[in-house]
Amino acid sequence: MRLGLVIISSLLQLLCAAVNTKSTGSFEQFHKKFLSNPPLKLDDTTYERLSAAPRDYSAVVLLTALESRFGCQLCRDFQPEWDLVGKSWVRGDKKGASHLIFGTLDFADGRGTFQKLMLQTAPIIMLFPPTTGPYGKPDAQAIRYDFTTGPQSAEQINDWIIRHLPDGPKPPIYRPINYTRLLTITTTVLGFVSFVSVAAPYIIPVIQNRNLWAAISLITILLFTSGHMFNHIRKVPYVSGDGKGGISYFAAGFSNQFGLETQIVAAMYGSLSFATIAIALKVPRMADPKKQQIAVFVWGGIIFAMYSFLLSVFRVKNGGYPFHLPPF
Repeated sequence: MRLGLVIISSLLQLLCAAVNTKSTGSFEQFHKKFLSNPPLKLDDTTYERLSAAPRDYSAVVLLTALESRFGCQLCRDFQPEWDLVGKSWVRGDKKGASHLIFGTLDFADGRGTFQKLMLQTAPIIMLFPPTTGPYGKPDAQAIRYDFTTGPQSAEQINDWIIRHLPDGPKPPIYRPINYTRLLTITTTVLGFVSFVSVAAPYIIPVIQNRNLWAAISLITILLFTSGHMFNHIRKVPYVSGDGKGGISYFAAGFSNQFGLETQIVAAMYGSLSFATIAIALKVPRMADPKKQQIAVFVWGGIIFAMYSFLLSVFRVKNGGYPFHLPPF
């Protein structure tokens, strides 16, 4: 009887030791493969082994569909970021102190798993907490991450993973230096500096030209005082019908206007400004008195006509306005 109890006790101890060795060996086996090629490429069988309980490690698995025939652009866009997360953890935790394994299960290699989980969309991240060990919970359920807001960066996914992990190493994301981008930026900057150095004698006089800046300032003032920003904010129509089969170019009331109305008002303001500048600056420089007199009458007539038209437009905007200036 005692001999039988001793044999049974020995067998139980050997069984417990075998279970512990199997669990530890399973993590070491996965971790060894993970170090050589992060993240692990899984299929239905390896996914079941990696996520099976009991486990004294955490596992994060990306379920994706990378082949073009599946039409998952989000999967292909996110894959480089996911690979970067896995490689960053290998670089920051080579000894596996965090007991974390990264894996990727493509739909082409894991149809059974997708059907078992009843997944209709991809990509999806599943995080499996440990079920044994100091931080393990026997009833721990997988935590799911859905890409509801579009593609995520490696930093965002890494922060989400860290929030659900027990205490231990938390490696940051190590982004490799993009030498192509660095070379492109350097070449662009050097090219721009060379262009400025060569073209400076021709560009600087243009930039320092007061007439150029006066024209730019005048155009900007006319553009914004005529209601250009109002059109962009309110998304006003360009023109509208007048209810009689014709076209209405001006909207009644001060809180309404049309796109073409803005352009007409800007043209009126521009004509008045140009005529005033011509009378003040150009006409006095004319040497011929007759030409000077004709110019005064011409520019004065333009100013008079534009003011008359401007008052008529103002009466359209404000029907109760009592004044007008002929001929409009």
